[in-house]
Amino acid sequence: MKKTNLQSSSVTVADVARHANVSKSTAARVLGGYGVTSEKVRERVHASAKALKYRANELARSMTTGKSKTIGVVVGDIENSFFGIAVRSITDVLNANGFNVILANSDENFDVERDAVNVLVGKQVDGLIVAPANRYETAHLENLKTLNCAVVLFDREIPSMDVDTVISDDADAARNATEAFIAAGHRRLAFVTATIEGGREDNGKWRIPTSSVGRRIDGFLSACKEAGIAEENSLVVLNSDPDLGLGASISKLLDQPERPTAILASDSIVALEIFKQAQKRDIEMPDALSLIAFHNADWTEVTRPTVTVIDQPVSEMGRWSAEQLIKRIEGSAEPALHHVMKMKVINRQSVTSPK
Repeated sequence: MKKTNLQSSSVTVADVARHANVSKSTAARVLGGYGVTSEKVRERVHASAKALKYRANELARSMTTGKSKTIGVVVGDIENSFFGIAVRSITDVLNANGFNVILANSDENFDVERDAVNVLVGKQVDGLIVAPANRYETAHLENLKTLNCAVVLFDREIPSMDVDTVISDDADAARNATEAFIAAGHRRLAFVTATIEGGREDNGKWRIPTSSVGRRIDGFLSACKEAGIAEENSLVVLNSDPDLGLGASISKLLDQPERPTAILASDSIVALEIFKQAQKRDIEMPDALSLIAFHNADWTEVTRPTVTVIDQPVSEMGRWSAEQLIKRIEGSAEPALHHVMKMKVINRQSVTSPK
């Protein structure tokens, strides 16, 4: 190999080719990850690229191969450890397969999500993994098919879209948790979520934009109905005032003369706020208030009492979504898959019979 003294910022494929004593087209194939070359040549080219501190021109490579080797991931709230774990799992799989990841946070806002998707598509990502903020606003996602951009939906499905989707068995998990409350003797129950009120459907159901939360509400109400619990004692508490935040809704709930004796929290952030508000009011848990939370967040193991949780297979969901997206990018034409993963209850100290 020839000796060359170049600044890394100015090193080109031609420079690497000269250094490795190969043609420019051969160096381009090796550095671009396409075409066929011998192992010996690949090793020589990569050694030259490393010696010269060559940095790939991603735009040029994408024009040559038709692939950017970049994936967009759009989640609802990166501060929620559920999404943090998911993104780590997704990134591990994609990085191991040679993809870079661009992360966007929608803050569970449809407008922000739509803009993020449009920006990512403009950057010519090869595919998207999206946790949709609103199952009723889907045009920006449906448009991806016309753009030949692969997409996998994470944690939330959109019934109108026939695309690969991975979710948890939310309705069954919520039903089982509610039945555990009922079996312990509770008759005044509440389901609490940070989802903002969206009115009612024609059939009387809540219009819940986040489909995973909608499934959990369905499971909760189904268990209450089967147990003969009156509607006024099976409360669904949404974030009724976004300006004040969910804390205001929880405060109103806990300040009722006949407050619930058991609460199912839609996620760990909601559960933490309930825990704080109960402590502020000297409401003893679990004697005066039982609590179960979706997602096994770290903090739930160190409180007094420790919190019973519905453990979601977050890492497994992340891996599945990344692996399925790679298959689509590589040309898989199998029918869209709707993959449902089971959750499990981890029993701790936050549930007991009402006093």
